[in-house]
This record gives sequence, structure tokens and C-alpha cells, in this order.
Amino acid sequence: MPKVDYRLNAIVDVDAIGGGRDLGQLALSAARGGATIIQYRDKNSPTRLMVERARTIHAALKGTGVPLVVNDRIDVALAAGVEGVHVGREDMLVADVRRLLGPDAIIGLTVKNEADAQAAIEADIDYACIGGLFETPAKQNLEPIGFEGFSRLAPIIRKVKPDLPIGAIAGIDLARTPPAITAGADGVAVISAIFRQDDALGATAALLAAVDAALKERA
Repeated sequence: MPKVDYRLNAIVDVDAIGGGRDLGQLALSAARGGATIIQYRDKNSPTRLMVERARTIHAALKGTGVPLVVNDRIDVALAAGVEGVHVGREDMLVADVRRLLGPDAIIGLTVKNEADAQAAIEADIDYACIGGLFETPAKQNLEPIGFEGFSRLAPIIRKVKPDLPIGAIAGIDLARTPPAITAGADGVAVISAIFRQDDALGATAALLAAVDAALKERA
């Protein structure tokens, strides 16, 4: 059984949703709505503030059973004592991350092209996330790959690692969730579709229901 339930990754992206909001409460609302993993992403804040925020989010999630991973920053993940990290091609090598965090840590990897897909095959990771599928307010993707690109890259990984959870990211909303699953995703990673909605808990619940319905139909 995979270590990670990747059906719905709620990304607490400070640059997209604003650092002045209660990040712990937002994360808790997503967890209560059914998010299966939470990611904290913060590209511009000082390290000390990032550690404080990661600890706040982690404390808010205590008792929910929902793991927290930190985007890019292994040092922040270690200091805050969270469950893992999500890294990309320009971050620390997965082998080094694993040595630092240990065998029980969750490690996710971004996949953008065939070379990244091959890296996902060779790396000791717990999930892969393919994207960006579409342009988003949080991140302008110069060459969005769309569902077609996802359908091209996912099988490269699945051929060798059939049980590795693979998510879809960037520009995924409620309407795009079913086609993402149809394209082969095991789940979706979202920011705006949860944290820019008036009711984060309700938006999360609707997304998870869409994921589960699409997975059931695909099966």
C-alpha cells in the first residue's frame, strides 16, 4: 500500500493566498473537508518565519491524521518536525533528502518532462506530481502540458512503478478534476480551488467527492 494518500493535496501557498491569513486555520479547514495531504509553499519569506508558519500549520493539523510537507525547504521541514518535503529538479537531490529525513519521511517530486519522469523512476520518492497542466495565478507556466502532456508522462513512471501515487497540478479546479483523473492522475494538487473560495471546507469536500467519483468510474 502506498505511504501517501494523494487524492487531494491542498497547497497552502503564502504568495497566492496571503501570509496575513490564519494559515493554520485554513489548513485545518482543508483537512476537515477531506484533504489527504497538506503542502506548505513559501518562496519569499525569511527562514525563521517559514519555520514558525510550518509549526503553526503542523500544530493545527495535529489529530487529523493529515500529513504536512514543506515545498523545497528541507531545513524548514527538519526544524518544524513535519512529515516530509516536496522537491523539484532544482532542489536538493532526493537521495540527499532521504539521507537527511530518514526512511519514514514523505518525499514528493515534481515531474515536468520525460527527464523528470525518469528521475521519478530512479528516486526513492513516495509520490510524483506532474505539471504544470495549466497556467495559474500562483505560477505562470511557460509551457503548460495540459491533460495530453499528463497522459504522456504518467505511463513512463507507471511502467516501472505502478503503485506510486501520481498527482496533477496547476490550474486544477472542480471542473478540471474529473478529466485529470481520466487522464491517469490518482489525485490533484490545488491552491485557489480551496483557499481562494469563501468556504474552504466545503470546496475541499466537493473536490474530494469529484476525485473519488472519477476514480470509481475509471476503475
